[in-house]
Amino acid sequence: MQETSAMKENSKVKVRFAPSPTGIPHIGNTRTALFNFLFAKHNGGEFILRIEDTDQKRIVNGAKEAIFEILQWLGIKHDGEVVYQSQRLDLYRKYVQELLDKKIAHEKEGAIWIKVPEEEKFEWEDKVGNKKISFVGKDVDEFVILKSDGYPTYHLANVIDDHLMEITHVIRGEEWISSTPKHIYLYRVFGWDRPHFAHLPVILGPDKTKLSKRHGAKSALDYKAEGYLPEALINFMALLGWNPGGDQEQFSFEEMIKLFKLEDINTANPVFDIKKLDWLNGLWIRTLDEKGKLKEELEEFYAGNKRMERELKGEKSKIMIKASASRMKTLSDFQSLINLKRQRYLTEKEKETALKLLDFLKKKLGDKWENEKLLLAMKDFSKSEGIPFKTIYFLMSGKEQGIGLLELNEIYGKEFFIKNLKG
Repeated sequence: MQETSAMKENSKVKVRFAPSPTGIPHIGNTRTALFNFLFAKHNGGEFILRIEDTDQKRIVNGAKEAIFEILQWLGIKHDGEVVYQSQRLDLYRKYVQELLDKKIAHEKEGAIWIKVPEEEKFEWEDKVGNKKISFVGKDVDEFVILKSDGYPTYHLANVIDDHLMEITHVIRGEEWISSTPKHIYLYRVFGWDRPHFAHLPVILGPDKTKLSKRHGAKSALDYKAEGYLPEALINFMALLGWNPGGDQEQFSFEEMIKLFKLEDINTANPVFDIKKLDWLNGLWIRTLDEKGKLKEELEEFYAGNKRMERELKGEKSKIMIKASASRMKTLSDFQSLINLKRQRYLTEKEKETALKLLDFLKKKLGDKWENEKLLLAMKDFSKSEGIPFKTIYFLMSGKEQGIGLLELNEIYGKEFFIKNLKG
């Protein structure tokens, strides 16, 4: 029997994200959700959320709630009601009975199994790379469709649900390629049209091994807690395998939806690069600053931090944010940038230079340390004494790097510098 695709001419695109609450989704799982969402919205279709909670013994407390929180924070909105597989057990058993009646399935050790005929052939054109993939039945292992506890396996439940929900495209990780013949066989024996399959390349760590926790395979919520913006994380995840052409790397959600096509997904395994995420996050921080929205993000990030709440409500907060925006990689950098605590004590030589600089500035500037004159005075001192500007910065601010000296002058005034220069 030659099965046909479920994607008829002019039929509506319908995809699903089907996480299992056996753990909190990491960046790779969330990228799968994003690609499904972008594909659906680009084609004016639907994005369904299905919770595959049939592996009851391995369910992790809080995992289901984390799935919802991640999608909400990133702005990946599902259409319609959330589907829970654990609430559809009678439905799955009905189809299992059908396969038992047809002698396609058999019982063994309290579970229901299927053996694929050795001569069967399975072939599909994968939408990632438009490559033909084929298997023969003798290379497909016998598999369980209903466990002894009465719950279906992934193989059975996802095929039944995808059919009944009229899913047109199954977009998932390439680790599911070896399972696809089992799914095609189930579509075949039920007499159902099958969806299109698109298997996404696995994300690799910098050492070219599969992405793991040591590489940064964390939850999106972990990145949120570290001060990354949803716009940056979405942007970064999209570029893990997708490239619409050209040199542009900063994309808004709207731009990604407009441009996203499955044929633009690279077949090579993308490499997770935290430096690129930091760079993109810095870009988005500055973009929000230009739009006047950075303060709002900082207030949300530092909610509950009494000291930072005071700083963000203070009259100098606007200058602080503007001065910090160009130097921030994450929202958490803001606190360290405006922190006035000295990084270390001065050496004897540094103390001597600091007092010399203080004397020089007092003579040059008097009581009014205006920005333009202060800058010229610091340049004169650097040139006349052969002192690098980064040393002057450290002596005056107490830190190796941070907000510019002129901005610090606007925020804290000359007394701040005098205190630091006195050691």
